Amino acid sequence: MTTTPEPSTPTSTPSRERADLIESLRRHRDFLRFTVRGIDDDQARQRTTVSELTLGGLVKHVADTEAQWATFMTEGAGSAPDIDWESIDLTNPPAEVAAYADSHRLKDDETLAGQLARWDEIARHTDELVETLDLDTDHELPKAPWFEPGAHWSVRRAVLHIIAETSQHAGHADIIREALDGQKTMG
Repeated sequence: MTTTPEPSTPTSTPSRERADLIESLRRHRDFLRFTVRGIDDDQARQRTTVSELTLGGLVKHVADTEAQWATFMTEGAGSAPDIDWESIDLTNPPAEVAAYADSHRLKDDETLAGQLARWDEIARHTDELVETLDLDTDHELPKAPWFEPGAHWSVRRAVLHIIAETSQHAGHADIIREALDGQKTMG
């Protein structure tokens, strides 16, 4: 008697690929977390270069970005606002654009500890998605000038993008922290 196998479901032990992706996510998150270790909220808001970037703003932005890509992995671009980026009046931007700008700033009513705790929750959720989703599932990207029209990304590619985004901003944070108080993440 031949039996039809049950559809595969992820087990508590992720595949090697999944384990590698999760380990890479965690490693790059840890670089950024290490860089902001020991600073207070005022330091987290302080600009130390000509850039608008701050340590607290980077943590908040990386958490927001990870949450957006996690949503993309499960829902696709349907939840992303449809913004006509080419026609934006920067003197009076739409609410979505203003919110995006605020996602790069640690506001007065926010704390670095609060943003790190929020990021912990987002990271746990992302890790669960990497353990359970079909990495080959793809979704159409949202409409934006930085994406090719009609392009699709797989869940795997979205995870790789989160890793790249976190890594890039950990490097930004390292420069900001070194200018702040001489602390170096590596070296």
